[in-house]
Amino acid sequence: MTGGRFADAIRLDVVAPDAYVRDVLPHSHALWAGARSFEEYAAEFLATANSGWGKRRFRTLGLHVGGELVASCKRYERALRCGDRTFKAAGIGAVFTPDALRGRGYATALLGALLDAERTAGTDLAYLFSDIHPVFYERLGFVALPSRTIALRASALSAERIEVAVLGDGDAAPVRRLFAALDARRPFAFARMPLDWEWQRLRAASREHAGQLVRLGVRRGRALAAYVTGRRIPAADAFAVDEFAYARDDDAALIGPLLRAGAGDFRTVRGWLPPAVARDALPRGAVRGRKDAIAMVLPLSAPFRAAFRQHRTDRRESADPCWSTDHI
Repeated sequence: MTGGRFADAIRLDVVAPDAYVRDVLPHSHALWAGARSFEEYAAEFLATANSGWGKRRFRTLGLHVGGELVASCKRYERALRCGDRTFKAAGIGAVFTPDALRGRGYATALLGALLDAERTAGTDLAYLFSDIHPVFYERLGFVALPSRTIALRASALSAERIEVAVLGDGDAAPVRRLFAALDARRPFAFARMPLDWEWQRLRAASREHAGQLVRLGVRRGRALAAYVTGRRIPAADAFAVDEFAYARDDDAALIGPLLRAGAGDFRTVRGWLPPAVARDALPRGAVRGRKDAIAMVLPLSAPFRAAFRQHRTDRRESADPCWSTDHI
């Protein structure tokens, strides 16, 4: 086979949502559906793909060999602020090869073709959260970032009496403002545009994660002074934190009582180790490395490579680079 014919036989293409449901989800359901039935899993995927966010920021891609889909992945478009600059980021998720086709290098070929296309398109970086051994991605040039969990005894958190409010959809705007104000103080962060908040809303409604969604806050007049989101998980006797934010430095003291209120009668509060600034609102706790969802990044452009090198030099090792709500 000539080189030209070989190139024609192997293609990286966009896979339409309906085709992805038909050709990929029946095989990946067992890996990533969690407690959802296949019907729920497929319906949530289609709702995401067909949302305003999905149509502009999300694609499913496939590697075809001789017309056969041999590997697939999801691509997420985001912006990343590093220092004073904002960079174009491509997130990679759900890298998948059917069992019968594994061991032939298709996933490597898929990622190689995708990364080449991103470089050509002017993308500054690629990122992912590895659920397999990160060495696979390190061979492609990805760098593992600190990826840890924290566990706290709920009884060790502040028992200060505060007036806790249950937050609803009507609190979306103040939550966004509070998150943006705290996030702006971080040296390295994913930007949250209005479309990204739509993605967060879809994630919160998903049944992917076990437990009851909890959104609590403390109001100061008509403003929001602090909030916490997470899930109560009875089987784990724990409240799993998703994210939190506060308005002023002295409002950081509200996070402990809010987490304790979120835990209720459960024994522990746990979650990903928060990023810089927010990390200071929590006591030390038991911090351990994660064995899955390991954050990894691959610089693609020279400007981001320089900014990332500087950021790594200045990085606070006491904090992680992102919230669990950034996970893809």
